[in-house]
Amino acid sequence: MLPQEVRLPVPSPFSRRSLLRAVGSTAGLGALAGCGVRAAYVAPGERAGVDVSATDKRLIWANWPLYIDTDDDDPTKRPTLGAFTKRTGVSVDYVEEINDNDEFFGKISPSLMNRQETGRDLIVISDWMCARFVRLGWVQEMDRDSQPNVAKYLDPLLRSPAFDPGREYTVPYQSGITGIAYNRRGLGRELRGVADLWAGDLKGRVTLLSGLDEAFALLMQGNGVDITKWTADDFHTVCDQVEKQVGSGQVRRFTGNDYTKDLVSGDVLACQAYSGDVIQLQADNPDIRFVVPEEGGELWSDSLMIPDLARHKTNAERLVDHYYDPEVAAELAAWVNYVCPVPAAQAVLADSDDEETAALADNPLIFPDEAMRARLAVARDITSTERLGFTRRWNTIVGL
Repeated sequence: MLPQEVRLPVPSPFSRRSLLRAVGSTAGLGALAGCGVRAAYVAPGERAGVDVSATDKRLIWANWPLYIDTDDDDPTKRPTLGAFTKRTGVSVDYVEEINDNDEFFGKISPSLMNRQETGRDLIVISDWMCARFVRLGWVQEMDRDSQPNVAKYLDPLLRSPAFDPGREYTVPYQSGITGIAYNRRGLGRELRGVADLWAGDLKGRVTLLSGLDEAFALLMQGNGVDITKWTADDFHTVCDQVEKQVGSGQVRRFTGNDYTKDLVSGDVLACQAYSGDVIQLQADNPDIRFVVPEEGGELWSDSLMIPDLARHKTNAERLVDHYYDPEVAAELAAWVNYVCPVPAAQAVLADSDDEETAALADNPLIFPDEAMRARLAVARDITSTERLGFTRRWNTIVGL
């Protein structure tokens, strides 16, 4: 079966995923407990606060910049939030304060560690960081009985990640794919799999992602590994391979979002990349392609969570369910252009009277078709006991 290659002209207004940085470790938290400082873990009985949702019709939602729909005439208005307030009477204080997973972790971890309110009722962070919050007991289990849309419409591919079986504590907000981007004109041929990155004609023209959590899964898939249950041996095999490619000069450098500049300039011909970024780049350069490798690609999510002691838990649960209404999910997907976690939204977009909006229903980077879905997998997270050693080895290779 040939890899699924996508060339789509639909621009994304902002590549949010590109802000992620995955360094850091929970080791320091474990060390605190050994020094007489209160243990970071919060037991289930200590997580719930006094829920004032019935009398205080509001909530505070922390999200990433430019990660929600806005009104074309008034960017301060967010139609899907306005619809929620109109329907429920609950107002939303929407704060775009999350620019980096680790940075936000550092901002609110002192409160969570010390059993204090964070001042936020709902947050959106990447699943690898969600795993850390879940393990530490820093988020509350959601009441699925009050979230019928989530129960009915959540994409089966995203329903039960290893760090949160059954999605009891987290709900995907948007998803994306890690795959390979390349310059078809500059390279003069097509790429099909991860192994193609090591071809001789790409020497010095390849970049890999610098963040451990961003990079390792796709590289493992190139070795035929089932990333839902990868092992330490799988990880070290990848590290050995990458060390060899770095030593030979095959890998030009490790990058964050700046891989996009290298790809556009032609300094780099192939790289690890995120689907949302490539949609944006293709608007200006149709020679840039995105491929889900024949061995598979990583499906990731940024997920909604309710922190411990949140004062408006019920209101937050209602808002989460609001975004799983297919009509609302379609409106959000048409604006952000990431992988929509509500497959039923595809039919809503297809029925749109607007030709450009209707075309989004056929965009496999928003609604992956069956051929692409067969290649996608959600990687198991790196556990707290693995993280310190794995991060040390990976950062040594990257040069951090």
